[in-house]
Amino acid sequence: MVNPDTPRIAVFTKNRSNPAYEAARIGAERAAARLGARIEHYVPEIADDPDQQIALVAQALETRPDAFVFTAVHLTRLEQALDSIKEAGIPVFSFIGRLNPGRAVSHVGAMDYQLATDVANRLFDHLGGRGKIAIIEGPASTATNVRRLQGYLDAAALRPEIEIVARCSGANLRGPGREAFAKVLQQQPCVDGVLAANDDMAIGALAALDEVGRRSAIVGVNAIPEAIAAIRDGRMLATADFNAMLLCHLATECAIRHLRGEAVPAEVELPAPIVDAQNYSAWDRPYLEQRLPTLNEVTQ
Repeated sequence: MVNPDTPRIAVFTKNRSNPAYEAARIGAERAAARLGARIEHYVPEIADDPDQQIALVAQALETRPDAFVFTAVHLTRLEQALDSIKEAGIPVFSFIGRLNPGRAVSHVGAMDYQLATDVANRLFDHLGGRGKIAIIEGPASTATNVRRLQGYLDAAALRPEIEIVARCSGANLRGPGREAFAKVLQQQPCVDGVLAANDDMAIGALAALDEVGRRSAIVGVNAIPEAIAAIRDGRMLATADFNAMLLCHLATECAIRHLRGEAVPAEVELPAPIVDAQNYSAWDRPYLEQRLPTLNEVTQ
């Protein structure tokens, strides 16, 4: 039975290595503190590992939380685990990665394709509409990467003098991003710009460039603190504010309000402004000091 005063929310994030998911967990905690709920976090010890996330679902079900706030590490591998949540009669609220239809009461995400084309065009404009570009992709098994990659490719296709000279996969993580881009740099004598599918890989690419004493204009996605610092210091061109803290905050608010019997939207899709040297100061502060709009504010 749901305790209407202090519902228990099981929050599932993908890893402890990407600062965006640290931000997501903070977002859940801030929603719970504001609305009177208790958060229990479930995070795979091995980053983005489907088997561990499946095991964590089983572990959470043993405690029967009142709701799940969920971002899946894989597009298809979690289906049986999600079936088990449904069979237990516990509502699911997804954020970042969209689940299959009928899986979630509400989904809170961002306009991944649009933000990718926007940040790509920011890079292309900076380069004067011409240059050799490398793309650092995330896993093909994540919906966000699929849409961001397509946005990057479509934006490049509209620029006749933009040439994609390399694509590599950095697993949405800093270390793999650095290693993958280091191999690109060994093979490509000139890389004018880098489109990274998230900021963690963009920071990895910066490290790879530092190791060989080269520079490229780099853009990413997430607006994590390290990316904001790199923009402030002139080492990174721009990022798109795919705000994982806000997305999880809103998904958690949807869960709590649903448990109280209130109507919540089936979908919330947020724009992601571009952050660069002109406006970074608004993001140059700790997560706990950043303002989080409420569900009512973003849906009005």
